Amino acid sequence: MSSRAEIRAEADRLFAAFQAAGAAPVEADILQPAETLLDLYGEDIRARAYVTQDPLRGEMMLRPDFTVPVVQAHMAHGADPARYCYLGEVFRKQDHPGRQASEYLQVGFEVFDRTAPEAADAEVFALFSSLLAPCNLRPATGDIGILMAAVRGLGTTERRRAALLRHIWRPARFRALLDRFSGRAPVAPARAELLARLASDKAEALIAAAGPMTGLRSGAEIAARAASLLEDAQTPPLAAPEAALLYDLLSLQAPAGAALAHLRGITAMLPAIAPAVDRFAARLDALEARGIDTASLPFEASHGRSTLEYYDGFVFSFESAVKGPPVASGGRYDALTAVLGQGRSIPAVGGVIRPALVAGLKGAAT
Repeated sequence: MSSRAEIRAEADRLFAAFQAAGAAPVEADILQPAETLLDLYGEDIRARAYVTQDPLRGEMMLRPDFTVPVVQAHMAHGADPARYCYLGEVFRKQDHPGRQASEYLQVGFEVFDRTAPEAADAEVFALFSSLLAPCNLRPATGDIGILMAAVRGLGTTERRRAALLRHIWRPARFRALLDRFSGRAPVAPARAELLARLASDKAEALIAAAGPMTGLRSGAEIAARAASLLEDAQTPPLAAPEAALLYDLLSLQAPAGAALAHLRGITAMLPAIAPAVDRFAARLDALEARGIDTASLPFEASHGRSTLEYYDGFVFSFESAVKGPPVASGGRYDALTAVLGQGRSIPAVGGVIRPALVAGLKGAAT
């Protein structure tokens, strides 16, 4: 295990390298307003963050990462284009004992640039690849934007498309929904019983028969939810060819160059992904221009789907042979800038490195 001094020295080295690459150093408060993070990620973030109550500022969280406060600061008064870097502690709850730390140093690099987003993707990935080269890590890349485009293009109801998009970052839940919407999974007995009860009488009568209201939802909200469940039950399953292509996309793992050829081959049958595939191709060209061999670069269409829920395009990570969290990870989060920019947005991409893991790998090598 590396000493605190060794970890700090590695963090300082990475931080200096990001500044040398043109990034302006920024800081962020350790205590962050919980409301913003809950609005972005929903209540799921509570399971991963430390939450406290402040008598003046309300509910607060120990900083789970830097991206949100950096985006907020940039959208408030940042230049365009801009590059930022940061160094500091982040805090994540762990639900079982093990090697993963609940408090650790994080060093990051973010690029805000609307002129050439794919070139910015390549810049960030190539910089990380260069800095981490001595660690002999396995790179992994993906593109959540392609999967999101495929879902948006499905020939089904807006309600079902929205449900799939909402759970893209929860692979098990997404797969369960896809199995149900495609007709591959039977309706669960409990769900079938609920639907039968809802169809047997008006929702208002069922609510009245259930007794006093004890939850937070109003009777009107419950009735609307019941109506949506009945409507969804009458929705035809996804067309078999569409469902098959989506399952194919979820399982796609190949070197990036070969993955592009595969995606080009299915675009005619799934035309909604065409713009995202074009961006993928442009990114590979930009990576090649920076010396990255895309013929051997691993690509997984589902990569990055269990991270924080703001990535909506290119995603990447660098992992060691030792089981544990990625040494580095990052991706594109254009939609987040729109949410935090109150109507304004700018393409943005970035990534983080855990210097403790880098220091540990270097120490093991010596």
